[in-house]
Amino acid sequence: MEVLRATEACPRPDEGCVVTIGFFDGVHLGHQLVIGEVRRLAAERGARAAVVTFDHHPAAVVRPESAPKLLTDLDQRLELLAATGVDYTLVVPFDEARSRETAEDFIATILVDCLRTRAVVVGADFHFGHGRHGDVALMASIGAEAGFEVEGVPLVASGAVGVRAVSSTAIRHALASGDLEGANRMLGRPHEMRGVVEKGDQRGRDLGFPTANVSVSADRCLPADGIYAGWYQRPDGTVHRAAISLGRRPTFYEDGGPLLLEAYLLDFSGDLYGEQARVRFVQRLRGEEHFDSVEELVDQMHRDVTATRELLRS
Repeated sequence: MEVLRATEACPRPDEGCVVTIGFFDGVHLGHQLVIGEVRRLAAERGARAAVVTFDHHPAAVVRPESAPKLLTDLDQRLELLAATGVDYTLVVPFDEARSRETAEDFIATILVDCLRTRAVVVGADFHFGHGRHGDVALMASIGAEAGFEVEGVPLVASGAVGVRAVSSTAIRHALASGDLEGANRMLGRPHEMRGVVEKGDQRGRDLGFPTANVSVSADRCLPADGIYAGWYQRPDGTVHRAAISLGRRPTFYEDGGPLLLEAYLLDFSGDLYGEQARVRFVQRLRGEEHFDSVEELVDQMHRDVTATRELLRS
């Protein structure tokens, strides 16, 4: 996949492109269905398959006070989009000027001039342009004159508890409610957090469970507080089973300490400080609890590690 980070790098391929547009936070199963249709149509027409996305979530610019926490950062999105097999991903800078751009101008500059679009595939509820004025009907109307077709794809049913369709919003709600299974089912993979391992207060080491304290960006969507079984990947690609703690350690802080993401790597000994970590949440073992004594906490930690080992054995 070729990543185009500015419209100045537009490919303008002679064979044209079949395109989909969106922020694609999480690149979940719904996104993958749309992109699969893009690839099918591109192969059918002898065209290139292209994704148009944005460097910032539009809400972070238009209404930052209520912008959603993100399931993936830009690097993760690009990795996941590359795995779908598209030819191009155009990353459009989204700023104040872009937020005022009309739907008609977006179509002219991005779809017609930059990508020489022959067909567009988007979700049936897709909106774009200033004030979200643009929709599938408007794009189809302009496309009929500009020489491209438009296909609106229905939302994918999720099967998650209390959720009718797969969406980034539904995944965020599932994570917040502790329904990791539902979130992972909609993502099509374990939810992953990335960050640098920093020095903490070394309380876990004192308890016999040295943990990697992973610093996570404030704009990322964390699962609900609790204890999880999951995987920890180091920069060299090695993957370790990990018992993961996400919370404020109520046994030690009555009013709640700082929110920490800590991973205890099973059967590992070594220095992780300063490394970039990838933490994947596979299953929620329990919620965060207050224990009356450190001994009770340590006993439970042993049980959590045993449960993690058994769960991830296969």
